[in-house]
Amino acid sequence: MDMTGIPFGTTDWSSVEPTRHSGEAGVATWRTCHFDAIRVRMVDYSPGYVADHWCGKGHILLCLEGELHTELKDGRTFLLRPGMSYQVADNAEPHRSSTPVGAKLFILD
Repeated sequence: MDMTGIPFGTTDWSSVEPTRHSGEAGVATWRTCHFDAIRVRMVDYSPGYVADHWCGKGHILLCLEGELHTELKDGRTFLLRPGMSYQVADNAEPHRSSTPVGAKLFILD
């Protein structure tokens, strides 16, 4: 990730307009900012959220609240709790998320 051309700034995430994205079950609410080619999001998954697709996008993801279940297409599964993160490159390992209890995530991609 090349982070150039981004002046110092602060973000009040509560003032960023949310967008809703339905999953196979539940809803993901994104608050998104773009800094040059970098997308930064604060994402809330509702309890019972299940992604409706396999994702091939690279991310650095930090779990802030709740718990996140991540399944890789090869069958491996991972559980993130607050303070845990994962990182994956673009087109490296397709993954999808779910959460029985809901989750709040900070994501860079």
